[in-house]
Amino acid sequence: MNMGNLMKQAQQFQEKLATIQDELATKMVTGSAGGGMVTATVSGRSELVGIAIEKDVVNPEDVRMLQDLVVAAVNDGLRKAKELNQEEMGKLTGGLNLPGMF
Repeated sequence: MNMGNLMKQAQQFQEKLATIQDELATKMVTGSAGGGMVTATVSGRSELVGIAIEKDVVNPEDVRMLQDLVVAAVNDGLRKAKELNQEEMGKLTGGLNLPGMF
């Protein structure tokens, strides 16, 4: 393989990577906790974009429980976003796990 072909392949890889990253920014996943009482919407780029809290779970006497539910919902959303990211990037890498790449 000559250097020109290698550079061309690297450029194509970068273009495909940029396209996938742009697409991930528009895809959303939802994490939840407390049986759906708290939900967190996270983009495919692992950015928290929304929180929804059912009024029934808001109890001024137990703020700690609500805090725990919010953390759990956000973590669930981030986990799902990571899975989505790995799935989409796997299409680019043919399933190869490239450490530090994504």
